[in-house]
Amino acid sequence: MISSVRNPKIVEAVRLKKRALREADRAFLVEGAQAVGEALSSGAGLSVLFHTELHPLVPRAREAGVDVVEVGPEVMARLTSTVTPQGLVGVAPFVDVALDRLPERPGCVAILHAVRDPGNAGTVLRSADASGADGVVFTTTSVDVYNPKTVRASAGSVFHLPIVREVETQDAVALARARGCRVLAMDAAGDDDLYETDLSAPTAFLFGNEAWGLPREVARLADGTVRVPIAGRAESLNLAAAASVCLYDRMRQRREGARAALETVIASAAHDIRSPLTAMKGFGETLARRWEQMTAEQRSIMLAGIVFDTDRLNMIVRQLVDAARIAAGGLELFPDRVDVGQLVARIADVRGRDPEHPAVEWTGDEVTAFTDPERLQMMLEAFVEAEAWWGTEGPIRIAGEIVRDRLRVEVERAGADLSAGEVEALFRPRAPGTGAGSKIGLFVARGVADAEGGSAVASIDGGVLRFVLDLPAGTAANER
Repeated sequence: MISSVRNPKIVEAVRLKKRALREADRAFLVEGAQAVGEALSSGAGLSVLFHTELHPLVPRAREAGVDVVEVGPEVMARLTSTVTPQGLVGVAPFVDVALDRLPERPGCVAILHAVRDPGNAGTVLRSADASGADGVVFTTTSVDVYNPKTVRASAGSVFHLPIVREVETQDAVALARARGCRVLAMDAAGDDDLYETDLSAPTAFLFGNEAWGLPREVARLADGTVRVPIAGRAESLNLAAAASVCLYDRMRQRREGARAALETVIASAAHDIRSPLTAMKGFGETLARRWEQMTAEQRSIMLAGIVFDTDRLNMIVRQLVDAARIAAGGLELFPDRVDVGQLVARIADVRGRDPEHPAVEWTGDEVTAFTDPERLQMMLEAFVEAEAWWGTEGPIRIAGEIVRDRLRVEVERAGADLSAGEVEALFRPRAPGTGAGSKIGLFVARGVADAEGGSAVASIDGGVLRFVLDLPAGTAANER
């Protein structure tokens, strides 16, 4: 047990209370059982764990290869920044990421401008994590995220979501907007009532200083300003409380939007199911009544029609089931080795049973990935179905490749007359009777891609409608 505060290990750890020395070592202190446990559970881990008494996390840290050191109460008091230390302090490496490492399509990002109070900053970070935000940006004007008080106030959330630090506010705003977020500045005198503002689309909140808020020139960087309505006589909420309200109201709206989207999906699926069921019933009744009078070729055509409609019915039901799982947050994946070219060949074979369907061609080389085969097929079927509806010229071409352990598949067809806005709208669930094409396939495809840590996007260029699927390629790609 170490009882001297002059011990080299203790001196090395205590120096991390100072920002300049944290920067030099690229390491920070983690205090308390909650934060230490989250550090051990994350990919970051700990290099050292100091403890005063045996705690369940101590053997766990030792098993993880952490240098575990028992210290006396005086040493623990020197290591911590609290009046009553919890008896656990770890040293963790920096966990922040570059600005361009934020998700390609974030649902919500919090940007902190001139937030100086470490407790407030840590609370905002914790609320962002709890409300499902996709990242928090600490701009150059804000407190250091690795300040011990900030880390303690985050209660382990520092290890849970992407954190960006030391970037200019205008750069953070520009990237959030480039990645599809509407940027809203939080202001006590904001133009719009938060509760009357649509937050269902991707949103980046810009939060300012605890005392004076956001300078006018910084607020002007945003697309709009919002305020939290005050019903009582309080002048305003403090920063952490106001930020938490914003982040949670965004989550509430997203959840209500997900339920509304699921209701639309169910209505659309019910409408889409009727068509193949009606066709199958018609084929069956005709075969039953006129079997003896029909030629072998006529019977074969009708039986092939039944098989085709059965495949379509199965696809719609699978989409509906996965839509419900996505809305409930319970989509379970079953990765396996997949030859993407062979999977496309199966899709082409099924689609080829319809003589009016455009040809489906695999134009790529051999590509093997480790992903969920059934979900990959469903996503590509949704792309193919959309291309058949909206493209009018030539075959549907599909190619794929592995790029830095990511599977990238492109599906395209020429002759589409759509604007960029109309292309993006294809991914939203649409009610029956609101135009041609599948109403739910692309919505589910994007939801599944997001659940797998990937993305499903589309673009239009010179009449060519192109869908791009990006997914982790898994261990199968690494074995090549």
